[in-house]
Amino acid sequence: MPRMLDVSDDVRAEIGDEEADRLLAGENAPGSYDCTSCRTPGNTEQERTSTVLFVGQETAVLAFAHATCVPSQVVPVSEEQLRGAVRSITAEDIAPPAPGPPVADTQAVLGVTSGVVLVGGEARPALVVEPTEPIARPGTGGPGDDFLPLLTEQGFLPVYDLGRPPAPIPGWSVLLAAGQLHAVLMPAAGGPPVAWWQAHQPMPVSEGWQAALGRSQQVLVYAAPAGTIGTQPREDQLRVALDRAAARGALVGAAMPLAGT
Repeated sequence: MPRMLDVSDDVRAEIGDEEADRLLAGENAPGSYDCTSCRTPGNTEQERTSTVLFVGQETAVLAFAHATCVPSQVVPVSEEQLRGAVRSITAEDIAPPAPGPPVADTQAVLGVTSGVVLVGGEARPALVVEPTEPIARPGTGGPGDDFLPLLTEQGFLPVYDLGRPPAPIPGWSVLLAAGQLHAVLMPAAGGPPVAWWQAHQPMPVSEGWQAALGRSQQVLVYAAPAGTIGTQPREDQLRVALDRAAARGALVGAAMPLAGT
């Protein structure tokens, strides 16, 4: 039975005309699926569905999403990210997390917290990034904290009022697969995006977060120096900590689409 599939030109170029035609004819496409973006059920026989191809250096994984969540697209990812996506989709066991990658020449690890933030009366999905230790500029080895200056050089802007969303940042995106957070990607000169932050195992996000993402199609990413936000058990407490950081001039932010959009 034919499926209500959207296969973009980029996806068709990767999988070939023959495979694309088989998908559209219903030979290789599932009837029901879990949306790779919002993780809620979908049906290719009853609603428009996007084909999303995650492409690594050696392998590729074809996933499906509601057309209202993300368009059909090719998403370049690293092999490690792709293996994480496969594990989360197939529910295989995931190894315990390893120490995180440093940013600049320090032993700091980037901690990431997801939460829904009320911005201009609208619930928006947000990620809050805070290193565990001060970040020194590469090559300096000094005791200072250059985390925010380094981010502003990449295009992040200071946030003084959480009542307004931060501006979009070109080339950056958030990689979400199977309803779980995998990475924040940044542009790389002359190549596909690379991971600025990568989860050691896919990070689940709440249903409220996913619903807010479905409405806005953007993730608000806020960043603060080490020791500014801390671990907040509730979203209202997270908002209070963000407001305090903004009032102190210790918060930067950017709005990012999902990877590939």
